Amino acid sequence: MSRIGKMPISVPKGVEVRIAGQEVTVKGPKGQLVRAVRPEIEVTSVDGELVLSRRDTAQATRAYHGLERSLLNNMVEGVAQGFVKELELIGVGYKADVKGNTLTLGLGYSHDINYELPKGVVASVIKEGRQIFVRLEGIDKQIIGQVAAVIRSFRKPEPYKGKGVRYRNEVVRRKAGKAGKK
Repeated sequence: MSRIGKMPISVPKGVEVRIAGQEVTVKGPKGQLVRAVRPEIEVTSVDGELVLSRRDTAQATRAYHGLERSLLNNMVEGVAQGFVKELELIGVGYKADVKGNTLTLGLGYSHDINYELPKGVVASVIKEGRQIFVRLEGIDKQIIGQVAAVIRSFRKPEPYKGKGVRYRNEVVRRKAGKAGKK
């Protein structure tokens, strides 16, 4: 049996879980998320905990057991506390600004990049000395990770000078440049 899938999900106070067939609705102080669980997996609520079990022992069902448990756990955690990703902009003249639902990035191109944030994602710009961070917050872990990956893809960190957009505390392996003339 899946070690992750058989672990129960504890539901914290202030979070309400409704199960209607295969549709699970999780409502908490930060918002509400809805997900349709695969038909091979059964979700039950026991003593303030969510328990997932398999309806059969097919290999595909076993493969989805831990995945569905992790996705439901992320929903519960998201509506209770939310998720945060931070990106760091490294480069001379790199800048970021948030106006309403639009993130404007100056990443060394001839033009600024205007990125429309999806619903449920809130961005803010943090400046600590010369460092610039873009902080993404929301309740859906998948959407936060996708938005962070898209923003990072606008200017990936390069290995020679380390310039670009990277996750906070990401380690970029640096390469040596040309050896030069002798």
